[in-house]
Amino acid sequence: MKNDKRTRLERAGWVVGDATVFLGLSPEEQRFVELKLALARGVRQLRERQGLTQAALAKQLGSSQSRVAKIEAADKTVSLDLLMRSLLSIGATPRDIAKLIKTAEAA
Repeated sequence: MKNDKRTRLERAGWVVGDATVFLGLSPEEQRFVELKLALARGVRQLRERQGLTQAALAKQLGSSQSRVAKIEAADKTVSLDLLMRSLLSIGATPRDIAKLIKTAEAA
C-alpha cells in the first residue's frame, strides 16, 4: 500500500496492518504460514514446469485433483508431510526444497 493512502486511512481512524496483525499471529505462526505458502508455490511451479496437470499429479500421489488444488493453495487441511511428499514425487531435490524454504525466510 502506498504511504499516502496509508496516511489518509489512519487519519480517518482506520487501523492499517497485514494479515499477521489482523489474525493475531505469533511470529512462529507467521513463519509457519510463510513456509507452507512457499512449499505450496513450489509444488505448483514444479508441476507446471514438468507439464503435469493437477489430475496427473494426483494420480502419482494416489489422491484426487481437488486435493492437489488444496495442496497448491496451502489449504489449512494440508500437512507439511503432504507438501513434502508432493514435492518429492514431482522430482524436487533437497536443494530445490531448501531454496523454497529460503524464500519463506525472506518473506
